[in-house]
Amino acid sequence: TLAAANIEGKTIVLTGAMVPYAFGTSSDGFFNLGSALAFVQVLNPGVYVAMNGRYYNWDEVKKNRKTGYFEEK
Repeated sequence: TLAAANIEGKTIVLTGAMVPYAFGTSSDGFFNLGSALAFVQVLNPGVYVAMNGRYYNWDEVKKNRKTGYFEEK
């Protein structure tokens, strides 16, 4: 897994989009990418997920299918 790889001292922020880029300005992809780029500069080394303007530890996040948002486990 990514978390088990030799990534000591590195900060990795994974992100994505709930609405595909093909839908143009209604896509959240650019916002999430911008957030991830900001987070990667200030977070301690580790693996994170950035969605909806928030970041989460990779192993402490889940998607709430009812609301469509990511949240802490």
